Amino acid sequence: MSEYTKNPDVIATLSPEEFYVTQESGTERPGTGKLLNNKEPGIYVDIVSGEPLFASSDKFESGCGWPSFTKPIEAVYVDEFRDVSHGMIRTEVRSKHGDSHLGHVFPDGPKDRGGLRYCINSASLRFVHRDDMESEGYGKYLDQVEDVA
Repeated sequence: MSEYTKNPDVIATLSPEEFYVTQESGTERPGTGKLLNNKEPGIYVDIVSGEPLFASSDKFESGCGWPSFTKPIEAVYVDEFRDVSHGMIRTEVRSKHGDSHLGHVFPDGPKDRGGLRYCINSASLRFVHRDDMESEGYGKYLDQVEDVA
């Protein structure tokens, strides 16, 4: 298993929006995320630590304005916390080692795929195309990626 950490050198290179979302538990405006309409095969990793978070095969169009996934690529890399901010009760999703705020998980996803909707900010993610997964150290997840384009 690779070692994933909250990398201060990477944090220093984040855009203002990426910093706001990952380090200050912010939220990008709906419909604006660079990965919202991405349909390429690959995986989505934490922009700070590189932890593998979601596979393209688990991405679906929810209509909520943020990339949505049915499940994490490996649950060990995702922490969930009760969030009572903004007058709501939600479940926050953070990366385990990078401690990046990713978004929230809701119980209104596709029933035939487990019923969950991981509503994730594009600003917290880096996409690794299937063609680059092996060279970037994510080859063990190739079997979880299908051609969704």
